Parts: sequence; C-alpha cells; structure tokens
Amino acid sequence: MDSRLRERTTKKAPSSTIPAEPKPPISSSSSTSSTTTPPITFLDILRILLGLLLLNTLLSYFITSHPFWNQPRPWFLRRGPLHRYLAGPLSLTDAQLALYNGTDPSKPIYLALNGSIYDVTAGRRIYGPGGSYHVFAGKDAARGFITGCFEEDATPDLRGVEWTYIPRSVPGWEVEGVSREGKVERERAVRKAKREVRGVLEGWADMFRGAGGKGYFFVGVVKREDGWLEGLPTRGLCESAERGRPEGGEEGRDAGKAYRGG
Repeated sequence: MDSRLRERTTKKAPSSTIPAEPKPPISSSSSTSSTTTPPITFLDILRILLGLLLLNTLLSYFITSHPFWNQPRPWFLRRGPLHRYLAGPLSLTDAQLALYNGTDPSKPIYLALNGSIYDVTAGRRIYGPGGSYHVFAGKDAARGFITGCFEEDATPDLRGVEWTYIPRSVPGWEVEGVSREGKVERERAVRKAKREVRGVLEGWADMFRGAGGKGYFFVGVVKREDGWLEGLPTRGLCESAERGRPEGGEEGRDAGKAYRGG
C-alpha cells in the first residue's frame, strides 16, 4: 500500500500551460532603417556655416557696433578687390601708370611699390592733388618709402638704399684700406640693413593690400623691359637719409612707421 501511495504522489499533473505562439523573425533591414540617421548633405553644412556667420556678425555688431569686430572687411566683401579679382590683375607700363595719379577724377588713383600696383583711391585726400603723399601717386617710388625723401627719391631704384640703416661708423664700399675685420663687419651690417629694407617694404605692402582697414588693394604689376635698372643713373643717399643714419648700435629710422601705424 505504501508503494502504491508513493506512485500516486510522484505522478505529475498534466500541464495546463498553453505554448507561446512563435514570433515572426525581425528583418535586419527594417531595424537598421529605423535607427540609422540621415546623412549630412552639403546643403546642411552650408546652412550651419551661414548660421554661424550671421550669429558672429550680430554678436560683433551688438558688442562693437561693427559687423566685423572692428576689423577691415574681408576682400571678397569689398567691391573693388572683388571686381579686380574677377577681372584679373592689370599690367601697366610706368607711362600708363602715370595716368592714374589722381588728376583725373574719373580714374582711380594707383601707386606702385617695388613693381606691385595698388589702388589707393580710398585715400584720395592723401594721395590726390594737394595731398601730403600725392608725390607717390601714379608712379613706383619705392626708394622714397625707405629714405623718406619723397621728391628726390620718387624712383623704383633701390640700389644702395640699405645704407639708410647702416651706422655711420661702417665704411662705405668706396673706402680703401679697410681691415679684414672691418670688411667682415661691413658685410654683416649690409646684410642686416637689407633685411630691414625688405621689412619696411613689406610693411607698406601690407597696408596697401588692405591691412589696417584703409581700403586699399592690389590691382596688378608694373611691366618693364629687361635691364631697365641699368639704364638709370646710380644715386647716393639723399641728404635727409644720410643725416638720419644710426649712430653706433642704434636702429635705423623707418620713415613711414608712424603713418602705417606699425
């Protein structure tokens, strides 16, 4: 009897659980399409950049009352430089350049610096007739930009102009009997002075390219024949530049630094 009781107790009651209906398989393509973000297009990037530019302009105007943080407008937002860029650079002879000296109000005012031509019409009060820098209009007067002798050095001839920055104690090339040490010192001084000349010319070129917000810009180059420089007479330093040469360890005088604001 005990064995029959144990058999009855060990028998399991039939399960009343209904098996779950199998779920249909999920397509991998549908799950991917529902989670993948759409690609960023060029138009989206353009909208973002324009939005940032607009925000920057509004913020600058709110803080400084100027749309470009008191900086000069980029050249591509200025009518003159943009027009010249699209039309291509000019190529003028010295005689053609002279026609743009400001005496004809229907023409822009051009000047050249070491072979590069710049439009300085925005400074007509300065470079036009009667202006303090009118002597530079319509010509390449690179030498005068170094020496400060506007009238007598209104020429592109830069030969020997580096002596503007060489101390008086350094003997010139014409001096004979210079010691070996003196020659070495002279060579060193000449190299240093030529670097100063390049720096001054680059300072003027920066300004004429529009740095500082003066409204000037590059328009082209001066066209000259080969060997043009050899046809010009050699010249020494003008009296003012000779007087202004540094003494001892002094630095050379940059005649246009105050005007450029540098």
